[in-house]
Amino acid sequence: MTGCTLCPRSCGTDRSKGQGFCGAPRDVRIARVGLHEWEEPCISYGKGSGTIFFSGCNLKCVFCQNHEISRGLKGRDVDVQTLAGEMLGLKDMGASNINLVTPTHYADRIVEALDIVKDSLGIPVIWNTSGYESVETLRRMRGYVDVYLPDIKYFSPEYSKKYSGAEDYFERASAALEEMMSQCGYASFDGEGHLKKGVMVRHLVLPSLYRDSVEILGYLSEKYDASRFAVSLMCQYFPTPACAAFPEINRRLTTLEYEKVVRYARDKGFAVGFLQERTSAREEYVPKFDY
Repeated sequence: MTGCTLCPRSCGTDRSKGQGFCGAPRDVRIARVGLHEWEEPCISYGKGSGTIFFSGCNLKCVFCQNHEISRGLKGRDVDVQTLAGEMLGLKDMGASNINLVTPTHYADRIVEALDIVKDSLGIPVIWNTSGYESVETLRRMRGYVDVYLPDIKYFSPEYSKKYSGAEDYFERASAALEEMMSQCGYASFDGEGHLKKGVMVRHLVLPSLYRDSVEILGYLSEKYDASRFAVSLMCQYFPTPACAAFPEINRRLTTLEYEKVVRYARDKGFAVGFLQERTSAREEYVPKFDY
């Protein structure tokens, strides 16, 4: 790929010769393929969600729990045919869906792989993303993605710059969310509560940043119908070694901080979505990246 502009960085790197901001090579690099039981229940039903973890990332979150693949780029390079084969292999294993985790910087290759399998896949495709997306790239995914699962990490540009190196994060993420909603709409569940179509926003509550979480939920409730909008509020945060430079987030989230955000979400009328158990904030829930 020459002149990469797949994400908001638009760094223009010739990936046939080198790696851009995300660190991604020309071909797809995969860190893990397998059934995952620890997503939201509406995603990990049956034998589990068929996850494909991609290496590299266009954010530099200091608290990233998957830092060995997002920054360390652990994984193995594969061609499009192999990627397509992994998708079909997950279906054969009984996966409830194909869950593409941090896929943005491989969007063009993923489209090629989905073109190969689209007539035989028959299960939902999930775009599981940090939310830092280019609207132009998302438009290419129209008709390929059934469920968008974006993070909305920050409202404040100060925080997004400080902790993730992206001052324009909310500007980009909110525009991306509009495009996702235009494609797939509000979350749609089958009779057993399985997510089959639509958008569900994830938000990881960070220590000391309660008010930023409130700002995000306030925005979403004003922009969309809160009673129909699916939100997953997560409390799985634990500090990584890189957080030592940021004392205010170099600790676990307290129960009080999380409950404040939950109460605000209920007060704003959010009725669809998921809350996370506090016991999920443990390193052993981070998958082994052993592809």
